[in-house]
Amino acid sequence: MNYQRSSALFHEAQKVIPGGVNSPVRAFKAVGGTPIFAEKAVGAYLYDVDGNKLIDYINSWGPMILGHAYKPVVNAVIEKAKKGTSFGMPTEIETEIAALAVSMVPNIEKIRFVNSGTEACMSAVRLARGYTGKDKIIKFAGCYHGHSDSFLIQAGSGAITFGAPNSPGVTEGTAKDTLLATYNDLKNVEAVIAANKNEIACIILEPVAGNMGCIPPANGFLAGLRKLCDDNNMLLIFDEVMTGFRLAPGGAQELFGVKADIVTFGKVIGGGLPVGAFAANSEIMDYLAPLGPVYQAGTLSGNPLAMAAGLAMLKELNENSGVFESINKKTAYLHKGLQEALTSAKLKFTINRLGSMISIHFSEKPVTDFNSAAEANNDTFKKFFHGMLNEGIYIAPSAFETWFICDALSYEDLDTTIAACKKVAENL
Repeated sequence: MNYQRSSALFHEAQKVIPGGVNSPVRAFKAVGGTPIFAEKAVGAYLYDVDGNKLIDYINSWGPMILGHAYKPVVNAVIEKAKKGTSFGMPTEIETEIAALAVSMVPNIEKIRFVNSGTEACMSAVRLARGYTGKDKIIKFAGCYHGHSDSFLIQAGSGAITFGAPNSPGVTEGTAKDTLLATYNDLKNVEAVIAANKNEIACIILEPVAGNMGCIPPANGFLAGLRKLCDDNNMLLIFDEVMTGFRLAPGGAQELFGVKADIVTFGKVIGGGLPVGAFAANSEIMDYLAPLGPVYQAGTLSGNPLAMAAGLAMLKELNENSGVFESINKKTAYLHKGLQEALTSAKLKFTINRLGSMISIHFSEKPVTDFNSAAEANNDTFKKFFHGMLNEGIYIAPSAFETWFICDALSYEDLDTTIAACKKVAENL
């Protein structure tokens, strides 16, 4: 495929935007080459500035469950924009979407809207600290909760040591309050808690990891975390920026039957527009200003465009529960086809899938945490990525990102993808 126009645009972008992109993963540094500039997207397809049509398996990193430019969402935004784009005042639609979200998600009674998943997770942790009166948090290596200082932490020298900043600008003081644990390893979490008795406010995690590829929780892992939080007076935070309203109408809490104390949401709740939210029961949420002492604010929080898009999306997902069965069947079909194609090529690989999240790891070992994900063959992934791209298939430009399936994909699209995988795999 020809990417001459994308290459020229990237050259110009680097003059005025750091690295030429406004989010690092878009730069293709993990896979090499020049990032592709999108012109438009409709349904299951992306169209780039060079006129190439691509089958999309990123779907704006998750929110386009029903496909790009979904008409009810687009129409809702257009009609709302005619009345103004932002007021800095309360609007009726905020209450309407809040009531719908609360009705769909288990164990929440109140919700507050923000402008991104990063804001949602940052605010959830602040709320947990304020509510419990404790400072430290546990996060898991490989789980990503946005670029807030508290989350940009790498592992220390052992399971019970403090983390260390993995980005300049994050202070040692911030890092010392973030404790690193190993995903899917309850004994490791127990050791971290024991070494910091009565100092930990919360555990935050992606209930299904999506930022080290798709890694589902091991049997009993989420329930075990719930018990550890109950036994140690800590809050359990589910970061459902990816999984919320995707794995089930009520997200991972509904799917796994495990209660979180606070849950965060991202792109889906705004129909793909910039938005986030965090929610909990009334007692916890009432610790927020203006009722309580924990301050959180945002001029554009609950802006009418995002609320209109999100309401249209959630209404469809709430009223058409068949979407989840359909999208899961399509993902299972894709899984089977990819498995057969890669096996036929005699490659070393494993495929992880849960619901409509799926990823290929070029490793013959099970991938259950960050370390096992990092041991996969990244050079093979780079070749696979570019091979699939040349066949018109756009997957995440990183081995550490899940694929997101949308219901707009046809079985013909899936067959095209499987055939492309077979062709590419035979040449790896």
